[in-house]
Amino acid sequence: MIKAAELPDTIAIFPLTGALLLPRARLPLHIFEPRYLQMLEDALKTPGRLIGMIQPNEVPGRNGNGLHTIGCAGRVMQFSETEDGRYLITLGGASRFRVIKEVEGFTPYRRCDVAWDGFDRDLGPEEKDPGFVRESFLTLLGRYFDARELSADWETLKEADDELLVNSLSMMLDFDPEDKQALLEAPSLSTRRETLVTLLEYQLRGGQESEMMQ
Repeated sequence: MIKAAELPDTIAIFPLTGALLLPRARLPLHIFEPRYLQMLEDALKTPGRLIGMIQPNEVPGRNGNGLHTIGCAGRVMQFSETEDGRYLITLGGASRFRVIKEVEGFTPYRRCDVAWDGFDRDLGPEEKDPGFVRESFLTLLGRYFDARELSADWETLKEADDELLVNSLSMMLDFDPEDKQALLEAPSLSTRRETLVTLLEYQLRGGQESEMMQ
């Protein structure tokens, strides 16, 4: 686990709409663009092997650099190269960060100066959710899955730890990018679970059609 003192002031940024990485979670990625292949190569040379996942900000006038203010850095945990030079990697969520400014330089990918203040909990142990009523949550989730004709391993869902369950669903379900950002910015596991419940209920009331990401 990365310690606070080991977090760098500047990190590579990978803007990707709809992709959500959360602390202590895992995100598989397919890297094939030359600039991001270079980003991966450079990240692997650093002690932390960190890449900052962040969503583009598509709301006009909100942020001049076209990025959301908050993202999540992930450590390259696994990587494998395909025969044609692409990479399949897995990022392990380390900590959220706040963008201070974009750094001009000679790399083909973007880099930002970032602050880690306010996200100390991300570097700690797994979070608990004392107010989590799993039975009612799974009932709501079942209604959501049924409405979209999705299947799930319910035994695994019933046995999963609070954080693993809430964070995995937050990352996998195909919510709008702004909804994904709200899940990322939730200050605690409890508020993320409450946000997730609100989004599920909204979809069931006739919100935009969603499907689970394959």
